[in-house]
Amino acid sequence: MKITSDNNTLAENKVLILYILNNVTKPITNDALYSIITSAVDLNYFYFQQFLLDLIEVKYIVCYKKETQDFYEITEDGKKTLNLTLDILPGIIKLKVDTNLKTNLEQVDNSQSIIAEYTPKSENEYEIECKIVDNGEIVFSIKILAYSREQAQEIVNNWKKNAITLYPQLLKILINS
Repeated sequence: MKITSDNNTLAENKVLILYILNNVTKPITNDALYSIITSAVDLNYFYFQQFLLDLIEVKYIVCYKKETQDFYEITEDGKKTLNLTLDILPGIIKLKVDTNLKTNLEQVDNSQSIIAEYTPKSENEYEIECKIVDNGEIVFSIKILAYSREQAQEIVNNWKKNAITLYPQLLKILINS
């Protein structure tokens, strides 16, 4: 799909974004929204970002930062526009979104609740941040240093795999100290 080639496709994708935002019960992150959209249609990430910016500019959706992430929510004007334009969204796409929405949101919630990432500070030093997020709020966060990329990656992988057991142990150590 070329971004300038088909006005119907452009409109469909914008309506799809509004449709999804209207059907989620809480504000949603950029990654979660993109994940839900790509479960229904094949959409280039850069086009998706442009569509979001367009919808924000006309105030059909609002974007706000909470902690370290951007969250999106449909506005009243966006809901009115969706009601007027919903018929241009093909039924098969609505069906795909409706069918997969709950599963996609559960997967996104689970993947966003345990976060670990590393950032190079120098050639041989990496800062790792491990977090647990619940409803968009950071409930636990720890930063540590690693002295090789491999060690940083190992810590990130271990946190993602074992945070559920590590967190209570760390909490117990912190409380009993």
